[in-house]
Amino acid sequence: MHGLGNDFVVIDNMNGRIELSAEQVIFLCNRFKGIGADGVILVEKSDIADCFMNYINADGSFAQMCGNGVRCTAKFLKDETLKDKNNFSIETRSGIKTINYNEDDTYSVNMGKASFIHSDFPESFMRLYDLDLDFVSMGNPFAIMFVEDLKKYDVSFLGPLVENHKLFPNRMNLEIAQLIEPNVIKVNVWERGCGPTLACGTGACAVFALAKKKKIIEQGLVVELPGGRLFIIENENGEIIMRGPAVSVFNSVIEI
Repeated sequence: MHGLGNDFVVIDNMNGRIELSAEQVIFLCNRFKGIGADGVILVEKSDIADCFMNYINADGSFAQMCGNGVRCTAKFLKDETLKDKNNFSIETRSGIKTINYNEDDTYSVNMGKASFIHSDFPESFMRLYDLDLDFVSMGNPFAIMFVEDLKKYDVSFLGPLVENHKLFPNRMNLEIAQLIEPNVIKVNVWERGCGPTLACGTGACAVFALAKKKKIIEQGLVVELPGGRLFIIENENGEIIMRGPAVSVFNSVIEI
Protein backbone atom coordinates (compact mmCIF):
# COMPACT_ATOMS: atom_id res chain seq x y z
CA MET A 1 0.00 0.00 0.00
CA HIS A 2 1.07 3.59 -0.37
CA GLY A 3 0.06 7.13 0.44
CA LEU A 4 1.43 9.46 -2.25
CA GLY A 5 4.24 6.99 -2.95
CA ASN A 6 5.23 6.59 0.71
CA ASP A 7 4.90 2.82 0.62
CA PHE A 8 4.38 0.05 3.14
CA VAL A 9 4.19 -3.69 3.47
CA VAL A 10 0.92 -4.09 5.40
CA ILE A 11 0.38 -7.38 7.23
CA ASP A 12 -2.78 -8.64 8.93
CA ASN A 13 -1.64 -9.63 12.41
CA MET A 14 -4.94 -9.38 14.27
CA ASN A 15 -4.38 -12.88 15.66
CA GLY A 16 -0.99 -11.80 17.05
CA ARG A 17 0.89 -14.76 15.63
CA ILE A 18 3.50 -12.81 13.68
CA GLU A 19 6.65 -11.44 15.28
CA LEU A 20 9.19 -9.91 12.92
CA SER A 21 12.86 -9.43 13.69
CA ALA A 22 14.66 -6.29 12.52
CA GLU A 23 16.44 -8.42 9.92
CA GLN A 24 13.12 -9.66 8.52
CA VAL A 25 11.77 -6.12 8.29
CA ILE A 26 14.93 -5.00 6.51
CA PHE A 27 14.50 -7.89 4.06
CA LEU A 28 10.85 -7.08 3.36
CA CYS A 29 11.68 -3.41 2.72
CA ASN A 30 14.66 -4.15 0.47
CA ARG A 31 13.71 -2.93 -3.02
CA PHE A 32 16.06 -5.34 -4.77
CA LYS A 33 15.85 -8.56 -2.75
CA GLY A 34 12.52 -8.24 -0.93
CA ILE A 35 9.21 -6.51 -1.66
CA GLY A 36 10.46 -2.96 -1.22
CA ALA A 37 8.92 -0.36 1.11
CA ASP A 38 9.60 2.58 3.40
CA GLY A 39 8.29 0.55 6.32
CA VAL A 40 6.22 -2.39 7.55
CA ILE A 41 2.81 -2.06 9.20
CA LEU A 42 1.50 -4.90 11.32
CA VAL A 43 -2.26 -4.39 11.80
CA GLU A 44 -2.85 -5.76 15.28
CA LYS A 45 -5.61 -6.09 17.86
CA SER A 46 -6.27 -3.18 20.19
CA ASP A 47 -8.35 -3.10 23.37
CA ILE A 48 -9.06 0.63 22.96
CA ALA A 49 -9.44 1.14 19.19
CA ASP A 50 -10.34 -0.65 15.96
CA CYS A 51 -6.72 -1.80 15.68
CA PHE A 52 -3.14 -1.01 16.66
CA MET A 53 -0.82 0.19 13.89
CA ASN A 54 2.52 -1.43 14.69
CA TYR A 55 4.75 0.61 12.40
CA ILE A 56 8.37 -0.38 11.83
CA ASN A 57 10.84 1.65 9.75
CA ALA A 58 12.77 0.14 6.86
CA ASP A 59 15.86 -0.21 9.06
CA GLY A 60 13.97 -2.26 11.65
CA SER A 61 13.49 0.54 14.18
CA PHE A 62 10.09 1.42 15.63
CA ALA A 63 8.27 4.65 14.78
CA GLN A 64 5.77 6.46 16.98
CA MET A 65 3.54 7.58 14.13
CA CYS A 66 3.18 7.69 10.34
CA GLY A 67 0.56 9.92 8.73
CA ASN A 68 0.52 8.16 5.37
CA GLY A 69 0.70 4.80 7.10
CA VAL A 70 -2.32 5.47 9.32
CA ARG A 71 -4.42 6.35 6.25
CA CYS A 72 -3.33 3.08 4.63
CA THR A 73 -4.22 1.23 7.82
CA ALA A 74 -7.70 2.77 7.73
CA LYS A 75 -8.08 1.70 4.10
CA PHE A 76 -6.96 -1.81 5.05
CA LEU A 77 -9.69 -1.93 7.69
CA LYS A 78 -12.32 -0.64 5.28
CA ASP A 79 -11.30 -3.03 2.49
CA GLU A 80 -10.72 -6.14 4.58
CA THR A 81 -12.52 -6.22 7.93
CA LEU A 82 -14.78 -3.21 8.61
CA LYS A 83 -16.27 -2.65 5.17
CA ASP A 84 -19.44 -0.93 6.39
CA LYS A 85 -17.62 1.64 8.52
CA ASN A 86 -16.54 5.12 7.43
CA ASN A 87 -15.04 6.23 10.75
CA PHE A 88 -12.10 4.47 12.33
CA SER A 89 -10.02 4.69 15.49
CA ILE A 90 -6.43 3.48 15.23
CA GLU A 91 -4.07 3.13 18.15
CA THR A 92 -0.48 4.24 17.47
CA ARG A 93 2.59 4.70 19.66
CA SER A 94 1.70 8.39 19.84
CA GLY A 95 -1.92 7.83 20.86
CA ILE A 96 -5.25 7.08 19.18
CA LYS A 97 -5.93 8.68 15.80
CA THR A 98 -9.43 9.08 14.38
CA ILE A 99 -9.82 8.70 10.61
CA ASN A 100 -12.81 9.46 8.39
CA TYR A 101 -13.38 7.98 4.95
CA ASN A 102 -14.50 10.63 2.43
CA GLU A 103 -16.71 10.30 -0.64
CA ASP A 104 -13.80 11.27 -2.92
CA ASP A 105 -11.98 8.11 -1.72
CA THR A 106 -9.57 10.05 0.50
CA TYR A 107 -9.06 9.69 4.24
CA SER A 108 -9.00 12.51 6.80
CA VAL A 109 -6.92 11.99 9.93
CA ASN A 110 -7.08 13.95 13.16
CA MET A 111 -3.37 14.21 13.87
CA GLY A 112 -3.76 16.08 17.16
CA LYS A 113 -1.83 19.17 18.21
CA ALA A 114 1.73 20.08 17.36
CA SER A 115 4.32 20.67 20.08
CA PHE A 116 7.33 22.98 19.87
CA ILE A 117 8.84 21.61 23.08
CA HIS A 118 9.87 17.97 23.21
CA SER A 119 12.55 15.79 24.78
CA ASP A 120 13.67 14.67 21.30
CA PHE A 121 15.04 18.16 20.54
CA PRO A 122 16.81 20.55 22.93
CA GLU A 123 15.46 23.83 21.51
CA SER A 124 12.59 25.02 19.32
CA PHE A 125 15.12 26.79 17.04
CA MET A 126 18.75 26.06 16.35
CA ARG A 127 21.44 26.90 13.84
CA LEU A 128 23.13 23.66 12.81
CA TYR A 129 25.57 23.04 9.93
CA ASP A 130 24.90 26.66 8.92
CA LEU A 131 21.19 25.75 8.58
CA ASP A 132 18.33 27.55 10.32
CA LEU A 133 16.26 24.73 11.81
CA ASP A 134 12.96 24.90 13.65
CA PHE A 135 11.70 21.86 15.56
CA VAL A 136 8.17 20.49 15.76
CA SER A 137 6.82 17.28 17.24
CA MET A 138 3.75 15.55 15.86
CA GLY A 139 4.52 12.43 17.87
CA ASN A 140 7.59 12.13 15.67
CA PRO A 141 10.26 14.89 15.89
CA PHE A 142 10.92 17.08 12.84
CA ALA A 143 13.63 19.56 12.00
CA ILE A 144 12.18 22.00 9.45
CA MET A 145 13.90 24.61 7.35
CA PHE A 146 12.10 27.13 5.17
CA VAL A 147 14.13 28.15 2.12
CA GLU A 148 13.68 30.47 -0.87
CA ASP A 149 14.83 27.92 -3.47
CA LEU A 150 14.30 24.22 -2.72
CA LYS A 151 16.53 23.17 -5.62
CA LYS A 152 19.61 24.51 -3.84
CA TYR A 153 19.27 22.04 -0.96
CA ASP A 154 20.00 18.33 -1.34
CA VAL A 155 17.87 16.46 1.21
CA SER A 156 19.84 13.25 0.56
CA PHE A 157 23.03 15.01 1.67
CA LEU A 158 21.62 17.07 4.54
CA GLY A 159 19.23 14.42 5.85
CA PRO A 160 21.82 12.01 7.30
CA LEU A 161 23.79 14.88 8.87
CA VAL A 162 20.73 16.12 10.75
CA GLU A 163 19.27 12.68 11.50
CA ASN A 164 22.40 11.37 13.18
CA HIS A 165 23.67 14.51 14.92
CA LYS A 166 24.77 13.92 18.51
CA LEU A 167 22.17 16.42 19.79
CA PHE A 168 19.41 14.01 18.78
CA PRO A 169 19.87 10.68 20.58
CA ASN A 170 16.61 9.35 19.07
CA ARG A 171 17.56 10.67 15.63
CA MET A 172 15.70 13.33 13.66
CA ASN A 173 13.52 13.73 10.57
CA LEU A 174 14.22 16.61 8.18
CA GLU A 175 11.72 18.60 6.10
CA ILE A 176 12.95 21.26 3.66
CA ALA A 177 10.10 23.59 2.70
CA GLN A 178 9.45 26.43 0.26
CA LEU A 179 6.35 28.61 -0.05
CA ILE A 180 5.55 28.51 -3.78
CA GLU A 181 2.06 30.06 -3.75
CA PRO A 182 -0.15 31.55 -1.04
CA ASN A 183 -1.08 28.56 1.17
CA VAL A 184 0.92 26.12 -0.99
CA ILE A 185 4.23 24.81 0.36
CA LYS A 186 6.55 22.44 -1.46
CA VAL A 187 8.42 19.99 0.78
CA ASN A 188 11.26 17.50 0.38
CA VAL A 189 11.53 14.79 3.02
CA TRP A 190 14.20 12.81 4.84
CA GLU A 191 12.75 10.24 7.25
CA ARG A 192 14.87 8.77 10.01
CA GLY A 193 15.26 5.06 9.50
CA CYS A 194 14.11 5.29 5.86
CA GLY A 195 15.92 8.03 3.96
CA PRO A 196 14.32 10.22 1.27
CA THR A 197 10.63 9.37 0.79
CA LEU A 198 8.05 10.57 -1.70
CA ALA A 199 5.78 11.82 1.08
CA CYS A 200 5.52 12.21 4.84
CA GLY A 201 2.07 12.93 6.24
CA THR A 202 3.24 13.58 9.80
CA GLY A 203 5.95 15.88 8.48
CA ALA A 204 3.44 17.75 6.33
CA CYS A 205 1.43 18.46 9.48
CA ALA A 206 4.57 19.65 11.25
CA VAL A 207 5.29 22.03 8.36
CA PHE A 208 1.71 23.32 8.59
CA ALA A 209 2.06 23.96 12.33
CA LEU A 210 5.33 25.85 11.91
CA ALA A 211 4.04 27.85 8.92
CA LYS A 212 1.05 28.94 11.01
CA LYS A 213 3.24 29.86 13.94
CA LYS A 214 5.49 31.94 11.67
CA LYS A 215 2.40 33.45 10.00
CA ILE A 216 3.56 32.23 6.60
CA ILE A 217 0.03 30.92 6.04
CA GLU A 218 -3.37 31.52 7.61
CA GLN A 219 -5.69 28.48 7.73
CA GLY A 220 -5.71 25.80 5.05
CA LEU A 221 -2.52 24.52 3.46
CA VAL A 222 -1.71 22.41 0.43
CA VAL A 223 1.56 20.52 0.95
CA GLU A 224 3.16 19.55 -2.35
CA LEU A 225 5.39 16.51 -1.87
CA PRO A 226 7.35 14.57 -4.50
CA GLY A 227 4.55 11.96 -4.51
CA GLY A 228 1.59 14.35 -4.63
CA ARG A 229 -0.49 16.69 -2.50
CA LEU A 230 -1.85 16.58 1.04
CA PHE A 231 -4.46 18.99 2.35
CA ILE A 232 -4.09 20.31 5.91
CA ILE A 233 -6.44 22.37 8.08
CA GLU A 234 -6.83 23.08 11.78
CA ASN A 235 -10.13 22.47 13.57
CA GLU A 236 -11.72 24.64 16.26
CA ASN A 237 -9.84 22.72 18.97
CA GLY A 238 -6.44 23.47 17.45
CA GLU A 239 -6.06 19.89 16.18
CA ILE A 240 -4.49 19.33 12.78
CA ILE A 241 -6.58 17.49 10.18
CA MET A 242 -4.75 15.88 7.26
CA ARG A 243 -6.58 14.66 4.14
CA GLY A 244 -5.05 12.49 1.42
CA PRO A 245 -5.30 9.24 -0.54
CA ALA A 246 -4.45 5.66 0.39
CA VAL A 247 -3.84 3.06 -2.31
CA SER A 248 -3.67 -0.72 -2.21
CA VAL A 249 -1.23 -1.95 -4.86
CA PHE A 250 -1.27 -5.76 -4.61
CA ASN A 251 -1.86 -8.70 -2.29
CA SER A 252 0.58 -11.58 -2.11
CA VAL A 253 2.40 -14.11 0.06
CA ILE A 254 6.12 -14.06 0.76
CA GLU A 255 8.31 -16.53 2.60
CA ILE A 256 10.64 -15.01 5.18
